[in-house]
Amino acid sequence: MSVLSITFHSTQSVTKEWDQYMESNLHQMVENLMDAEKYILSEVESEMISEGKNTNLLLIFENEEKRQDFVEIELTNITERIQKEFGENVMIFKTYLNPKKSRF
Repeated sequence: MSVLSITFHSTQSVTKEWDQYMESNLHQMVENLMDAEKYILSEVESEMISEGKNTNLLLIFENEEKRQDFVEIELTNITERIQKEFGENVMIFKTYLNPKKSRF
């Protein structure tokens, strides 16, 4: 199992537009992913966020190779689409999670 966490931080000025994009476009892109076995698309609640909003996409892959293929191909495409739509108003952060133990 190989896990990837992607956080999308949207500025307060595009919150409504981002919510609509997430519900339709981003969700549809995630549904169509072939390599990801499972995913969780979440709104992030945190005391540390004072401006804007964070959305997290947790992706679970069969192995590291599929995760790396996703990062190099699909995440690049997703990032380009979001940057075209929102410019610098949505920042994307990827975090590689390497499970040591799990119970899924």
